[in-house]
Amino acid sequence: ETQRPADFSVLERSGEPVLPLSPDTPSFTMATSLRISQPQLQARARLNVAGKKSAARTVGVARPNASAADSLRLSSRANGIARAEKVAAQRATPSSAVRSFSTITAGIFDNISKKAQKTVIITGASSGLGLSGAVECIASGEWHVILAVRDVQKMKKICEEFEFPKTSFTIIELECASLASVRKFVKSFRSTRRTLDVLCCNAAIYLPNQPAPTFTEDGFEESLAVNHLSHFLLCNLMVPDLKKAKDPRCIIVGSITGNTNTVGGGAVKPFADLGDLRGLANGDTMVDGKSYDGAKAYKDSKLANMMTVLQLHERYNESTGISFTSLYPGCIAETALFRQKRTWFRKFFPIFMKYVTGGYVSEEEAGERLFQVISAPEAAESGVYWSWNGGARTVGVYDPKKKVVVGAGGSGGEIFKNKPSMAVRDPVKGKLLWDLSCKAVGIPAEGARSNQLV
Repeated sequence: ETQRPADFSVLERSGEPVLPLSPDTPSFTMATSLRISQPQLQARARLNVAGKKSAARTVGVARPNASAADSLRLSSRANGIARAEKVAAQRATPSSAVRSFSTITAGIFDNISKKAQKTVIITGASSGLGLSGAVECIASGEWHVILAVRDVQKMKKICEEFEFPKTSFTIIELECASLASVRKFVKSFRSTRRTLDVLCCNAAIYLPNQPAPTFTEDGFEESLAVNHLSHFLLCNLMVPDLKKAKDPRCIIVGSITGNTNTVGGGAVKPFADLGDLRGLANGDTMVDGKSYDGAKAYKDSKLANMMTVLQLHERYNESTGISFTSLYPGCIAETALFRQKRTWFRKFFPIFMKYVTGGYVSEEEAGERLFQVISAPEAAESGVYWSWNGGARTVGVYDPKKKVVVGAGGSGGEIFKNKPSMAVRDPVKGKLLWDLSCKAVGIPAEGARSNQLV
């Protein structure tokens, strides 16, 4: 990772003179392996990552011929977007969606909407990894983001707070707990008449402290429905749309918790295990047919996600040219995914992951990693489980030469093709999961190759 120089010379090398920052301006980090555009670089340089629960601090950036009096206000949640002539962050009361911001008034997104843009769908885009990934896409100026969210009004408020250019996004309702909503979403997307370049399935819920299962309107345990079945159906329905693109990609966010060959998945109970899938076959609560366990339901769903990617690759890649991949972006220990955990855990867990295991990654860097898999040429290969910094197969070890913790999948490191667990790669169970999932969501076992199935 790279620390921000005190004199901001990293931006001066781009040819744009920059006003000096005050000594108390917080530093920032970023993954050095990513291709960072100038607007993205300027945006991240202004982040208050260390104190993102506090209000924004004052910083300034100037371009040639800009007077000291010309100032704008920057929205800077924990990952702002900037192409301003000069920016001055102002204190503001954080909203539920944006931890630290003040209103963008002008100049931030100059010329972004004038470029030809590709289209990416991101599910669960109103918080966490999904929002960070969406911010990266919009900041690049190269993408129009379909924000697929359950709460449309919440997403509208977020877009207003960031002042995303209206031409850079479209909000479409998607309730992943409803298969009917998935089908409705597909119809709504097609009504935009946009070519779909990338589908990113990110939305997920984690219910570790729930004593009893909750069920969706379709009768499925909620974690299974939201995390796996909804995305399984969405991926199948969107194959006809994706194959029209020049570089089509379908991404499902995975997790080390679904991989038993990692520290997080193989050393912390309960373990992900679909058994013989009799529960999914018989309509039971858990896929393996055993008693309900909220933490295991999540891990099982992530295992199913990664198995689905390999099945999609085997069935569709050669005939359609679509790249099907998964990724583990690192442990985003401060995400709302852990909202059910006790207060002490939410406070201690980020510290533990950062200084003990080395697996910690900020939402901002995780968003960078997701953006890399969405857009980078090196991430175009199909059938791959992408990881960074060792892939969390071991507890991290401090490298005195690099001055970073390596091997735990945390901050820093280069993208690489990781090897998922044997359970993920089991072809027999993979086919059985495919067949049973097709039956559960109501599509033929050969998949939804026709628009008529929506």
